[in-house]
Amino acid sequence: MSEIQVASRYAKSLLDLAQEQNSLEMIKSDIDSFLAVLRSTPELKAVLKNPIINPDKKFAIIKAVFGPSVHEIVLTFFKIVISKGRSEILFETAKEFVNGYNRIRGIIKAKIVSAAPLTDANRAEILRVVKEATNNEVVLESLVDEDLIGGFVLKVGDKQFDASISSSLNKLRKDFLQKVVS
Repeated sequence: MSEIQVASRYAKSLLDLAQEQNSLEMIKSDIDSFLAVLRSTPELKAVLKNPIINPDKKFAIIKAVFGPSVHEIVLTFFKIVISKGRSEILFETAKEFVNGYNRIRGIIKAKIVSAAPLTDANRAEILRVVKEATNNEVVLESLVDEDLIGGFVLKVGDKQFDASISSSLNKLRKDFLQKVVS
């Protein structure tokens, strides 16, 4: 079974338990904190992935870092996953938990990459259009990539809308080359 499948199953278990205990929001907040720490501390991520480090030692580290600030359910969940020798999937499990939470709450993630920073009006319009198209709340991540020359690339789920000038130029070049070769 792939790591993602295993992570998804563990995440679903934690989601179900969180809902059952009416602690979904609190646990989501703890999982967000866990993800933020792992993203900013590659050493901790490496410890969790290292098969040589004893599971008890891994849990002691996790407990020292997160113990005082996370919900008891989260700490117990970490202990179970680590004791089963699956600490390497905790990061993926946390990401899958957030994805499951977003599905439950009707939240969809969108990512827009533009050639220049978006204005507040642009951002509001994109949020409106995506919300209208998906009937979901939208969390929009925006990035700037000067290589686009102009325009933007919008990704919503597994769909992508490319309205960048560099994409248009590439398409034009391909069309031109095909006509020249023909």
